[in-house]
Amino acid sequence: MLSNNDILKKLRVALALRNDDIIEILKLVDFEISKGALGDLFRNEDHPGFVEAGDQVLRNFLNELIINKRGKLVT
Repeated sequence: MLSNNDILKKLRVALALRNDDIIEILKLVDFEISKGALGDLFRNEDHPGFVEAGDQVLRNFLNELIINKRGKLVT
């Protein structure tokens, strides 16, 4: 089973996103994260500085990514 960290890593590679791009995407949904904290999410699991990505990080990233790529839902 893929962890939230694995999903973020795979999306970063598939969409050719830099860490700065991910930070900017998260800012659009008022979710602030520093470069250092984001880097901790992308470390190997056996690294002492590794931090597990919570559901909130992944959810906010995916929600804004959808808006970023498709546009806001108009009702």
